[in-house]
Amino acid sequence: QVQLAESGGGLVQAGGSLRLSCAASGRTFSSYVMRWFRQAPGKEREFVARISRDGGSTVYADSVKGRFTISRDNAKNTLYLQMNSLKVEDTAVYYCNTFPDGMNVWGKGTLVTVSS
Repeated sequence: QVQLAESGGGLVQAGGSLRLSCAASGRTFSSYVMRWFRQAPGKEREFVARISRDGGSTVYADSVKGRFTISRDNAKNTLYLQMNSLKVEDTAVYYCNTFPDGMNVWGKGTLVTVSS
């Protein structure tokens, strides 16, 4: 079964940028649709972005559209989330996710804190 591990979180000032990575185990990364979610303190986990198996199609939540970019490198088994123009309300734990055979697989998350 695929395993996911996020990295790249940290503390950044509003208006700054961060790039998150998600390393996937296994040989079939290119067969998975991949997603980013986030969960802010006291709130439910919410969808951020999704990318197709070949990277040719992406979908974003309205709250991040135009600021975040999801991408993948299938040769490196890695998913990315480039986050620009960060806002205080982007503060959350960010999770990568896939759903082989309809079963959700999550990483442990990486914390992003945006200060004003």
